[in-house]
Amino acid sequence: MEEQIKHVASRQKRFFIGFWLLPVILIVVGETDGDWVGRYAADVRATYFAETLTILLTAICVPVSLKLFAWVLTRKIDKVSLPEALRLYSFWSKVRLALLTLPVLVGFAVYYLMLSNKGVLCALIALTASLFCLPGEGRLRKELHINKEEV
Repeated sequence: MEEQIKHVASRQKRFFIGFWLLPVILIVVGETDGDWVGRYAADVRATYFAETLTILLTAICVPVSLKLFAWVLTRKIDKVSLPEALRLYSFWSKVRLALLTLPVLVGFAVYYLMLSNKGVLCALIALTASLFCLPGEGRLRKELHINKEEV
């Protein structure tokens, strides 16, 4: 069982690192491949629509990703056996980061396509919220109420 816990914790760390590599890749591509940057900057309606969509997406995804995981943890994961709890914990952690990925992707797309600072601000809000999802074996043990002596 100890090996499964370490395996789930390491998978969560890899997924989190991939989540943070995505904005780095987007920034590198946006700063080096200039053909598409600013393509819709002159279109005021498209910019307004994209900014509004990005703000709403961020306002929905950030609290939902954080609160949904806490709700699932107390209502579903705490009531099952340890192997099933590890599987559910891994799945819902990925769902939480996937929800945070949406405003990051849309935010950077709006930033580079519309040259709108609101897009990058929303992406940074989602990236900051991801710091509340920082994975680790200690956090996993704490959230699943696992003591080293029990396993």
